[in-house]
Amino acid sequence: MLRTTQPTVDTARHRPPAARAFAAAVLAAGAVCALALTGAPAHAAGAPQREALPLERLFDNRAVSDDAHPQDADFDGKGSSYSAQDLRAAGWTPGRTIAVDGAALGWPRTRPGTPDNVVADGQAVRLTGRGDALSFLVASSSPAGDRSGSDGTGTIRYRDGSRSPYRLQAPDWRHGPLTTKVVGLPHRNTSSGRRTETTRLYVVTVPVERSREIDAVVLPADGPTSDLHVFSLALRAPSNGWTGSWAASTSGYATVGPWTDRTLRLIVHSSAGGPRTRIRLENTFSQQPVRIGRATVALQGRGAAADGRPVPLAFAGRRAAEIPAGAQQFSDPVGFRVPPDTNLLVSIHLPGTVRALPVHSYSNQVSYLSADGAGDRTGDRGGDAYGQQLDGWPLLTGVDVGGGPGSVVALGDSITDGERATPGANGRWPDLLSRRLLGQHAVPRLGVLNHGISGNRVASDRYAGEGTSTVRSGVSAEHRLERDVLAQTSARTVVVFEGVNDIRAGTKADEVIGALTRMADVAHRRGMRVVAATIAPCGGFFDCTAEAEAERVAINRHLRNSPVYDAVFDFDAAIRDPRHPDRMLPRFDGGDHLHPNDAGMKAFSDAIDLRKLL
Repeated sequence: MLRTTQPTVDTARHRPPAARAFAAAVLAAGAVCALALTGAPAHAAGAPQREALPLERLFDNRAVSDDAHPQDADFDGKGSSYSAQDLRAAGWTPGRTIAVDGAALGWPRTRPGTPDNVVADGQAVRLTGRGDALSFLVASSSPAGDRSGSDGTGTIRYRDGSRSPYRLQAPDWRHGPLTTKVVGLPHRNTSSGRRTETTRLYVVTVPVERSREIDAVVLPADGPTSDLHVFSLALRAPSNGWTGSWAASTSGYATVGPWTDRTLRLIVHSSAGGPRTRIRLENTFSQQPVRIGRATVALQGRGAAADGRPVPLAFAGRRAAEIPAGAQQFSDPVGFRVPPDTNLLVSIHLPGTVRALPVHSYSNQVSYLSADGAGDRTGDRGGDAYGQQLDGWPLLTGVDVGGGPGSVVALGDSITDGERATPGANGRWPDLLSRRLLGQHAVPRLGVLNHGISGNRVASDRYAGEGTSTVRSGVSAEHRLERDVLAQTSARTVVVFEGVNDIRAGTKADEVIGALTRMADVAHRRGMRVVAATIAPCGGFFDCTAEAEAERVAINRHLRNSPVYDAVFDFDAAIRDPRHPDRMLPRFDGGDHLHPNDAGMKAFSDAIDLRKLL
């Protein structure tokens, strides 16, 4: 726990040959006129084109049934479906907006047993506007239960007549990965009754041409994609006018208390400053909604006390909010000036009884919690109500400020998270990088977002992605790339500094390199700059064996020589002992030969060429 002290077959899904030929023609035309996202517009000449319709008018499959009438829906062609009761318990009620990774996706406004999704078959969906990316709420009902699900190529149509292709992959609703789902539900309805089995829904995001206005989205055509179901899609609005100032990753789902009617007072440290602010809360990995009674923000005074009266925050105009399972919630903008390089207090009242929460488990920073039954203390200027200390950050994943040039994301493990840096001093290497940016005028003063997770790996998951766990080292860097990098507020550049935990666990260099290469490719297609940092030496730590060292050397050789990355920061060279290159210099050693101390953190920050962040 988080530590404190003191079936009927739906024949509509099967298309007649003429419709399939029509869809194939649309896709072929899209392929001929395909637009590389960095290239010039391509135009279709005389290609057949379907009329674009709102998604709900295209629904042709019934995925959700009432537990009392499971025969009313058939998601997979075998009489199985999602439970309406499970969805309701997760906060996924008909017509509700489910905000995920910056996209506002609408859960279908339909009754159980009525059409609520479309099986992708080349349909044209009406969708207009501009955005950073396009998000789909999907699942596959692949007959073989293939974990990889179904995939296919669709087309985005723009108002200027150009088109661009996209690749959409929907994991299987029963066997897809738990670590990348948006929500997992505890049952599957069948024609013979309810079965205890996790069913899943996924949000998949694809790139769009940001400078062009979208006119319609053509779904992947029939064939291998005949089991790809789309429930909702939405453009992710650009985060213009905002800069990420502070962030933390959800590293797991932790048992707490139970806590009843308590208030959190979380201490976080700004990087960039600005004249207004908003916060981001995320109910990641949960199966049930979480209620927020009220929230405030203030500058920290001493301990849990605020330096001034806390400023109330609202959510869609209301002081209270309920965040569905797997979803996120931004607060409304408020005119609270955040100074750069300053501690803030974010207070969150939890009015009900809470037994588990998503959490960033290691903060290297003390936060606070009120006593059981203390009620809403978010407005307290003093800290007397906050008698317990926390060593993590529940629910809170971001603080944004108005204006600014955007942000850089530090994606890493415990070294980035601040292990062995002085507690409470904000001396992690991303903090020091922020101070370097603030103290110069040669490049924009970017916000710096720390997405390090203690124990995290690049190529394998530590946390399984479902249920409470004492292992809170997160899902893999590759699996959290969308949430922790691509969806971050105005993120322009990512610095990836990971891999030591992989090699310590016996993972081979080729596997880590493969994951890093795929991550760089995805980030580049989404318009981000990708910087790699070499893996620092760890000789002397109990499992940093000769075999692990050989893999580290191989990965670093790849990083230094590969054209995949826009730049490379040599953290290895910054702290290694020239006489014993498998070890760090003693003056940088935090004491365990794996984690650098404050001086080592400074060496990392000093090794960064600020001009290469842009």
